[in-house]
Amino acid sequence: MPGKKTVAKRDARIDAHIAKAPPFAKPILTYLRAVVHEACPEVEETVKWSHPHFLYKGLLCGMSAFKEHCAFGFWKGQQIIAQSNHKNSDAMGQFGRITSLQDLPSKKQIVAYVQLAMKLNEVGTKAPVKRTPRKPIPPPADLLAAMKRNKKAQSTFKNFSPSNQREYVTWVIEAKTDATRTRRLTTAIEWLAEGKTRNWKYETKK
Repeated sequence: MPGKKTVAKRDARIDAHIAKAPPFAKPILTYLRAVVHEACPEVEETVKWSHPHFLYKGLLCGMSAFKEHCAFGFWKGQQIIAQSNHKNSDAMGQFGRITSLQDLPSKKQIVAYVQLAMKLNEVGTKAPVKRTPRKPIPPPADLLAAMKRNKKAQSTFKNFSPSNQREYVTWVIEAKTDATRTRRLTTAIEWLAEGKTRNWKYETKK
């Protein structure tokens, strides 16, 4: 019907993801989410690969929060950033390490990127197949020893994708205290033995 407003579909898991993000990351993720919705009123939200993503006739873009930085990128980033003449970097996404709102392009520029991504999806442009894999992070000795004592956990870890392995390894080695590291090791083994990924709570249920 003419004049009827489109209501964007929001995902409560992204609310939870932002709420659990480091303090510096919350305003960045909240801002990016709002700009994407403004640029694409019909956008839908989901969680893929344990991170928030936005959909419009296919994958549009996604954002992530890490220990000391955020990342934001488009599924068809090579076409979008190349066409827009934005200076790329070798970090995850197309905008490098984002530690504050000042690290982002202007709102007008982000909106333009989102709208270009929408057009590419509308006409069925496919994303480049070739991707540069991230370097694997070797599991620390204590994690290897713990998995050796639990064959189910060890088997799950070996059969996981490199990205799922990396999430567990990073979680363990980034613990700031011995007590925290011990707790994480125990939890990691429990979840691995159950066949769970590190961020299983946020994954789409089938």
